[in-house]
Amino acid sequence: MQDHASDNAYHYNVMRRAIDLIDARDETLSLEDLAREMGMSAAHFQRLFSQWVGVSPKRYQQYLTLGHAKALLAQRYTTLEAADAAGLSGSGRLHDLFLRWEAMSPGEFARKGAGLIIYYGWFDSPFGEALAMGTDRGLCGVAFAAEFGRDVTMADMCARWSDAIYVEAPEKIAHWVDAGFEGRGEAVLHMIGAPFQIKVWEALLAIPSGHVTTYSEIAGAIGNPRAVRAVGTAVGRNPVSFLIPCHRALRKSGGLGGYHWGLPVKRAILAWESARAEG
Repeated sequence: MQDHASDNAYHYNVMRRAIDLIDARDETLSLEDLAREMGMSAAHFQRLFSQWVGVSPKRYQQYLTLGHAKALLAQRYTTLEAADAAGLSGSGRLHDLFLRWEAMSPGEFARKGAGLIIYYGWFDSPFGEALAMGTDRGLCGVAFAAEFGRDVTMADMCARWSDAIYVEAPEKIAHWVDAGFEGRGEAVLHMIGAPFQIKVWEALLAIPSGHVTTYSEIAGAIGNPRAVRAVGTAVGRNPVSFLIPCHRALRKSGGLGGYHWGLPVKRAILAWESARAEG
């Protein structure tokens, strides 16, 4: 029997193939047609997706369509001022999981990680294989390797703090990773970035799961409404994917915008969260 980790990887790979199929067709695929294209029986396909996200494949297919981002903006748009007033930003209870975070000082950031030991390991996630990194103070990085592979993902993350010492020790950070992906326990984050970036990442933490906001809304929330492009860059440089939910930031037009680890991963995460919110 497959363990939970291999189940997650299998589910993501199936869903990733489903995205390609849906994009290649103009019409909505029936359960039977989609299952046939995936090489599965309709019953197995229905059971697999219902088990993973709690909704039927037909409903999940709607979440994967390119128009889903516009629907989210229309139905689940979050104003960050309201979220802040509700006490969602900063430390404390955030959305589905318990997050506590602290930021590295500007001086520490300027040293590019010199003298810092960063532990890393490869973990399974609902969205394929994930590279997680952390210091003694918390997780500082989460990246997804499904689109680009291990080598590119590792090089990308190490280049962010080029003078740090990297030690492969997944056991050092596994409890935070499990808390982040499973929603149980406390996930502690150690944000390593420039002051402007950290302000943007803090604003992202105020977006509830299953909801979205816009780059311009984030710019306004951090007191710099004209800095939409700079906000977009900071969102793209978010080192702790999923836990700092940069995937919930969309263009005002309803476009998905970018995603550092590949747009299929962004769409998968938004669809997964929408299904969980509905459930």
